[in-house]
Amino acid sequence: MAITDMIPKGSLWTGIAVGAGLLVAPVVIPAIAGAARPLLKAVIKGGYMIFEQGRETVAEIYEMAEDIVEEVKAEVEADLSEAKESSLVEA
Repeated sequence: MAITDMIPKGSLWTGIAVGAGLLVAPVVIPAIAGAARPLLKAVIKGGYMIFEQGRETVAEIYEMAEDIVEEVKAEVEADLSEAKESSLVEA
């Protein structure tokens, strides 16, 4: 193993790009964070609104299902009472 094998692979331009990135990072990162905050807030707000609309829709569906079950119960009880009355009349 020669000493030249221990030299990191990369060119001068890679080193310049990394150095420039390190110099610019303290300026760019806060700017990106400042711009990303309103966007992130809008995304979270939209998600929350969709969630709330979904909850309302599920509540309406649940209420409608309860109404249908109550109607069916009433119809079944009416049918059973008619069946009892007709069996009492025939007996």
